[in-house]
Amino acid sequence: MARILLTQAIHPQAQARLAELGEVIVAPDTRAETLRACAVGCDVVMVRAQLPDDIFAAAPSLVGAVRHGAGVDMIPIDEATAHGVLVANVPGVNANAVAEHVLRSLLQLARFSAPMALRLQARSAGWARARGYADVGFELHGRTLGLVGYGHVGRAIATLCATGLSMKLLAHTRSPLGSDEPHAQHVPLSELLAQSDFVVLACPLTESTRGLIGAAELASMKPGAYLVNVARGPVVQEAALIDALQSGRLAGAALDVFDAIPLRDDHPYWALENVLITPHVAGITDDSMRAMGQGAVRAVEHLLRGAVPPNCINPQAVPAFLARFG
Repeated sequence: MARILLTQAIHPQAQARLAELGEVIVAPDTRAETLRACAVGCDVVMVRAQLPDDIFAAAPSLVGAVRHGAGVDMIPIDEATAHGVLVANVPGVNANAVAEHVLRSLLQLARFSAPMALRLQARSAGWARARGYADVGFELHGRTLGLVGYGHVGRAIATLCATGLSMKLLAHTRSPLGSDEPHAQHVPLSELLAQSDFVVLACPLTESTRGLIGAAELASMKPGAYLVNVARGPVVQEAALIDALQSGRLAGAALDVFDAIPLRDDHPYWALENVLITPHVAGITDDSMRAMGQGAVRAVEHLLRGAVPPNCINPQAVPAFLARFG
């Protein structure tokens, strides 16, 4: 019987379907040593946490690694390829969930929801101060939104904000936008930063995007602008962002991803009223978890029967993978 390792549990419906394919093992925690030990003797690992770089050497029985989601930075792809392990992901399935999260964040930032809620915790004593934020709040209609990254998530955000709020959309991405792109205008990063009221990071973490937004980029942003990060924490140089927020150079930020999670208790972000913090949940809803789980199970099905799964990330490993079933 096949053995399938989950680094974390998935949607119950998807996990029940997975159990029809083989023995399902859920790691008790996500420490590197735990994942290494649990992977021994398994055929496929479904990934919701960072894999140790040597997991494929430690568990030579693995033939596939399926990312439960889109970003594959949690998987050592070069090592997988070297061991004839196919890597697959489930792109775009949670794009609408992330887009709705971004929309909520924009609205909260524009209407000062977080500091208003803090004042209201003082009940009647804070009522007048809470109402005062209405005088400086603003509407999103007609404002400029800059998207760094224009894949499934970026396009979903653009659709919501352009059609629902009549926002002006700028996009910076590796590939030119199609001539029929209805919402966004492709611009250099420098132009996007200088013109946007909100900059949303929705790009994958790669060697070219790691540290992409640093002190110089933050200084070039429009005074009073906001930063929203639903990409990965290391896309932003954290120390530079903290400085820009503390100095007032940026009006605020909405952060769903960080260099290290959970945030330590004494992290400077906790002291900033102009920062919205969520615990890496932008793409997580019951709907998206079900859909991601179902897509990941389909990939596992392919791998267990020696077939190349949809959305294979490392096709160069296919000959070695097929040879293992030969």
